[in-house]
Amino acid sequence: MANNSSVVTGPSIRSANYRLILVQIFVSLFLCINILLMVTFFMKEFFYTTMRYILFANTLLSDCLILVITNYLLIMSYYNLTMKMWLCLIWYLFSSVYTLVTPLTLTAMTLERYVAICIPLRHAELCSTHSTMHSILIIHGLSAVPCTVVLIFINQFYFLLMCIIIILSYVKIMKVAKAASGEDKQSSRKGLRTVALHGFQLLLCLMQMWCPFIENAILQINFMLYINVRYFNYITFILAPRCLSPLIYGLRDEKFFHVLKHYALCGLHKKQDLF
Repeated sequence: MANNSSVVTGPSIRSANYRLILVQIFVSLFLCINILLMVTFFMKEFFYTTMRYILFANTLLSDCLILVITNYLLIMSYYNLTMKMWLCLIWYLFSSVYTLVTPLTLTAMTLERYVAICIPLRHAELCSTHSTMHSILIIHGLSAVPCTVVLIFINQFYFLLMCIIIILSYVKIMKVAKAASGEDKQSSRKGLRTVALHGFQLLLCLMQMWCPFIENAILQINFMLYINVRYFNYITFILAPRCLSPLIYGLRDEKFFHVLKHYALCGLHKKQDLF
């Protein structure tokens, strides 16, 4: 009996060790990338006075906090450590708020692309720095609502509303892209791809809301399967969406990429005058 237990336990412990190490590598890598992106953001006045980049920086900050919080809780769980009630409450509040900050900010970024492409004459008015600060306050206010009112309906309502906004924005931008020509057509198509990527990232973020229901059902069947599913959900629906932001804006945006490349290579790459 003891031999059977050790045979089962040994591989399980090794598997848990490998998974923990893998998560630490992912988290460390993307924290470094996000910090580099944040530094790049503050290096150009154009970035911290433009709505799309301010919202992008807000997403990076939210992602960094979620990566740190979830990784800390993972390590606590792995070593069977406990924490004080007041500290647990603080971690819960931060994790609850910033879990929703990213999808809400992505929705705001989609609306900004819609305004820029579909009603460009009002873009400067609607997407000013002042409006951006108000948007960020509203995003954090909406994200705090589920912390004070524990209703699954609120999360489902957010999910439905954000999906509708993403789909309608995509359809409107697609119509403009078909009607546009030349450089405008290329810009519209790029905006269309950006909105599509936002939609995919948003879907991954919002799938996280359904994970507890799936995990609770699996827990009734098999505990080891439950552990495996929880790990898969953590990688796919918590870590992965937080790793897409650098790819969407850090690498795809031409202006941001050139400044990022310049500072990442310690000034060896000559910056192009794109501003």
